[in-house]
Amino acid sequence: MHVTNLLLEEPIRMASILEPPKNNLSAMTKIVGTLGPKSRSVDVISGCLKAGMSVARFDFSWGDAEYHQETLENLKTSVKSTKKLCAVMLDTVGPELQVVNKSEKSIALKAESLVVLTPDQGQEATSDLLPINYDGLAKAVKKGDTIFLGQYLFTGSETTSVWLEVSEVKEVDVVCTVKNAAVLSGSLFTLHVSQIHIDLPTLTDKDKEVISTWGVRNDIDFLSLSYTRHAEDVRQAREFLSTLGQLSQTQIFAKIENIEGLTHFDEILEEADGIILSRGNLGIDLPPEKVFLFQKAALYKCNMAGKPAVVTRVVDSMTDNLRPTRAEATDVANAVLDGTDAILLGAETLRGLYPIETISTVRRICAEAEKVFNQDLYFKKTSKYVGEPMSHLESIASSAVRAAIKTKASVIIVFTSTGKAARLIAKYRPTMPVISVVVPRLITNQLKWTFTGAFEARQSLIVRNLFPMLADPRHPADSTSGSNETVLKVAVEHGKAAGVIKSHDRVVVCQKVGDSSVVKIIELEE
Repeated sequence: MHVTNLLLEEPIRMASILEPPKNNLSAMTKIVGTLGPKSRSVDVISGCLKAGMSVARFDFSWGDAEYHQETLENLKTSVKSTKKLCAVMLDTVGPELQVVNKSEKSIALKAESLVVLTPDQGQEATSDLLPINYDGLAKAVKKGDTIFLGQYLFTGSETTSVWLEVSEVKEVDVVCTVKNAAVLSGSLFTLHVSQIHIDLPTLTDKDKEVISTWGVRNDIDFLSLSYTRHAEDVRQAREFLSTLGQLSQTQIFAKIENIEGLTHFDEILEEADGIILSRGNLGIDLPPEKVFLFQKAALYKCNMAGKPAVVTRVVDSMTDNLRPTRAEATDVANAVLDGTDAILLGAETLRGLYPIETISTVRRICAEAEKVFNQDLYFKKTSKYVGEPMSHLESIASSAVRAAIKTKASVIIVFTSTGKAARLIAKYRPTMPVISVVVPRLITNQLKWTFTGAFEARQSLIVRNLFPMLADPRHPADSTSGSNETVLKVAVEHGKAAGVIKSHDRVVVCQKVGDSSVVKIIELEE
């Protein structure tokens, strides 16, 4: 565990607490919003985009492909009207255990009563009998084991989540004692068996069908791989995506939800494009007092590897309330100080009453935390971790950040084709925004010619500090021609419109000129 001073200034000047945000971008930390019943109309999605959502998550644990397609079409309409770029994340179901409640009636469970979990899905869910979608539970558990039941994503509330203790195993049924009174309402209750291996594939046949149809149709940018337990899970998912044309470019984010994923974290991080710390389930597998420790250690590893990290379950109370609790607001800030790239909102935007306000609130908290993030210490720590000699590209990236900080530049503008250079610059967490100008490349599969760039631009939307724009393919930015100056001018105008660049500001530019990588500092005129 690396103990460092998280804050830039300790003690903090009280006057600085009242300082307004510096620009319209407001927060460097990104927000992933889950779209669903309360957040699928064009008006609400447009509001979410304006409030700061940059990645839209589609959770296939519930709802069919047609339902999600309608929502996605509304997202496309909103993107066009707001002119706010948004990436698409498909979240798999994976080996998730669920209670089958076909009637959708509320189920009241009393403390110290008995309830039977049965794989017979033909039965009706009642307070005495709960059908589940897994026939191997009786073989996986024993007397004394702990099982948790709750609404979509565990809320942690003892009125909507149930703690069960296995009392007896009867052939395929599991008899449990209810440890707390609760009312389960809604159509989906998920079931989590603490620290028990569930013998189901990470990428299920249902997941593969959704990816190969809905995912292919919509060129998904990210695949959130639920319940990732081993690096092999990521490799198998990548192999599957490689057979689906354009989806070979889709990035895989491993969702760490249990002890197995935690145990194999290092190897999973090496294989994945990014990590999602699913604290809802982790908080059940781990003792509550251990969750913060895993968060800090995992985010540190992701930061040093230069791979995006996403933290979930931050403002649960905003599902039903207009304001977060003070503890939740502090939790969001601490996630930013720990180094998270993005905050993922689940139930808060999916079925929450205030999706737009929730995104706006989280964004403001992130911006405040970023104001006191100790970038100088972070830069030194990252440089020391990378060591010497640095790779050519890493050296250029770190030099660009150092130059920008020393000259007090307002932004860093980086030209990139693959997005790698931009991500490396973002890895060093500069204090200013990084405008990533993605330059399309013309490629062929011998049947047709296509431009790359759209995927790379949208995939920047989950990386802290990065704000992408797609360059005109007729203006290659890796040449010595005047075309790169044209693209640079467009990038500067984009920064001015966003409020991050003004007259006489210094701007650091990182680009290729011929075979060389160049970092230059320009001072803008009127």
